[in-house]
Amino acid sequence: MMRYFVTGIGTEIGKTISSAVLAEALEADYWKPIQAGELENSDTQKVFNLISNTKSQFHQESYRLKAAMSPHAAAQREGLEIHLSNCKVPSTENTLIIEGAGGLLVPLNNTDCIIDLIPHFKAETILISQHYLGSINHTLLSVESLQKRDLSIKGILFNGKENKETEQIILSKTGLPSLGRIPTLKSINKDTIKTVAQHFKHLAL
Repeated sequence: MMRYFVTGIGTEIGKTISSAVLAEALEADYWKPIQAGELENSDTQKVFNLISNTKSQFHQESYRLKAAMSPHAAAQREGLEIHLSNCKVPSTENTLIIEGAGGLLVPLNNTDCIIDLIPHFKAETILISQHYLGSINHTLLSVESLQKRDLSIKGILFNGKENKETEQIILSKTGLPSLGRIPTLKSINKDTIKTVAQHFKHLAL
């Protein structure tokens, strides 16, 4: 069973849409260990609503926190503390897409950050990058953080409008492969996700 941890260079980068595309393309299971906010319309529910294949399974979050804020703060508001040991990988023989929360250094507690989940899950990282002023810096910093911890990176998945100059310098400086691009979607539904997923089936992740 392969495990891929989908993380982004920041918040609102497209991790959930990317996770849906990958889950559809690979007919993989999906799991978001920590959900903070939007409990009535969680990321798990969003991905479930976008998947067409019948093989993917959707696993219960380890933490469901009410406040839409950093997990450590959302947990504190509820008198809780997040522990890595409580985030147990679901039992499945299928490929598993694991979606993180925010960026890599978002704190879970006073000691651990999102990045610490990756070795805990024995997962390989897929980094989502999106073009905006400052995104080169944020992407390179994210890669550097992963590499300093000797964490395996499958590659970079670009989300949104193409920017060749930005992508070329990121790939050149990191030495990482591009896993492809998810174009800006005017409408996000099962049909558009299924169409985009066709371009990722060949990756054989």
